[in-house]
Amino acid sequence: MKRNRTFTEGNGAGFTLLEVMVSLAIIGGLLVTLISSMNYHLDIAARHEFVTVASMLARNKLREIEARSSATKGTFPEPFSAYSFSSEIKDSDYPGISVLAVVVSRGKEEVRFTEMVEKTR
Repeated sequence: MKRNRTFTEGNGAGFTLLEVMVSLAIIGGLLVTLISSMNYHLDIAARHEFVTVASMLARNKLREIEARSSATKGTFPEPFSAYSFSSEIKDSDYPGISVLAVVVSRGKEEVRFTEMVEKTR
């Protein structure tokens, strides 16, 4: 008489619960590492975007100050309305030279550009 095998007496084909749990733990650890790495690199990319945009805005504002020779404060027009600026002109320690400074900020971040130019009479 041939005996029927039950599920618990299987031929050993398949995975045990422990093997499945270990593989899920490994995959979970890899996903956590991947997500944290992506988040870190997205923060770096956002910082680089701010520095690039703020540098271009500050350089443009320095050229405006050179042309008008007046310090101002304010915000930039759209699409850069989140960025604000302040500028100043002061005398340097060297005769005939002025120091132009522009600070562009967005939230707590800021970029400062300073340039020395010959005084206009």
